[in-house]
Amino acid sequence: MEFATLGLFAGGLALLVAGGEGLVRGASGIARRLGVAPLVIGLTVVAFGTSAPELVVGVAATADGKPDIAVGNVVGSNIFNVLAILGVCAVLRPLAVAQQLVFRDVPVMIAVSFVVLLFGFDGRIVLVEGGLLAAGLAWFCWDSVRVSRRESAAIRDEYEAGVPAGPSVGRGMVLDAGVVVASLAVLVVGARLLVSGAVETARALSVDEAVIALTIVAAGTSLPEVATSLMATLRGERDIAVGNVIGSNIFNLLGILGVCAMASPGGLIVSPAIESFDLPVMTAVAAACLPLMARKHQIPRWQGVLFVAYYVAYTLYLVFASQQHAALSRFSAVMLEFVIPFTVVTIFAVYVTGRRRSE
Repeated sequence: MEFATLGLFAGGLALLVAGGEGLVRGASGIARRLGVAPLVIGLTVVAFGTSAPELVVGVAATADGKPDIAVGNVVGSNIFNVLAILGVCAVLRPLAVAQQLVFRDVPVMIAVSFVVLLFGFDGRIVLVEGGLLAAGLAWFCWDSVRVSRRESAAIRDEYEAGVPAGPSVGRGMVLDAGVVVASLAVLVVGARLLVSGAVETARALSVDEAVIALTIVAAGTSLPEVATSLMATLRGERDIAVGNVIGSNIFNLLGILGVCAMASPGGLIVSPAIESFDLPVMTAVAAACLPLMARKHQIPRWQGVLFVAYYVAYTLYLVFASQQHAALSRFSAVMLEFVIPFTVVTIFAVYVTGRRRSE
């Protein structure tokens, strides 16, 4: 692989991280000056801001005629966010999960995942479906504002302390707006570099572009979520690490896929591999969150280890499948016949036990 390709990829990632951080800080400053509730900032502005790299990469890939990167980036990012980010955060420190996340936001993420899975069954997300997804995002934002008016003072104080604000909070509205505009420009440049680097990397390694998007690009564009959730976890800020991930996943599905489907002539193409494997995996990962989080409203360390182990297994499968490795059939058999059934039984037992103890 040439150094120029690595330079494109590394430069794109660096610009995406810098642009995402600046966007979060500038948008948070504007939201606070407008009197938006802290919970809304945590679940929408911060979560959506950290998803800005995925949005720009998706739009850039769609414009360049690379639908596998656009769709794979969203699907891969959602899988990475839950399994890798929440997993690592829970290993570092068991995560508390607020009732609102359990009873509202996680079910919304699950429902939207099923809707996208349904839309993608025919191999294409068309204009009307993209419009419905974008309309769903507008509803989610409106409902978040409505719910925030009833949130307790304790949760307001908690998000006030936990949302990364930085020096932009003390600046004027014009300066905050300037930070947002500049950050968006950096994101656009970074996305272009990252997409170019990803395509060249796939060609050099003889790996399908969708696999690169599902793994390297997805992990790279999720770095803002990694930084935000890890910081919140290490600072002991309740719910923010989880809320950032759930909000980002909702935005990825409704906002990014919705915009890309509307911007792409003829709709957004979903490759057969993503349609038959990765979309179901993403939906299953989202659905598994509810019974795990509903038990005692927390994610303990053992569940964090389980999440990380499954992300490693998912990545290994993608690599084996792309190379048609001899170990693919045995690896698939072990996962399908033992690991996945054992995990399903364990999750069900944990949920039932937790329900009985709470009654």
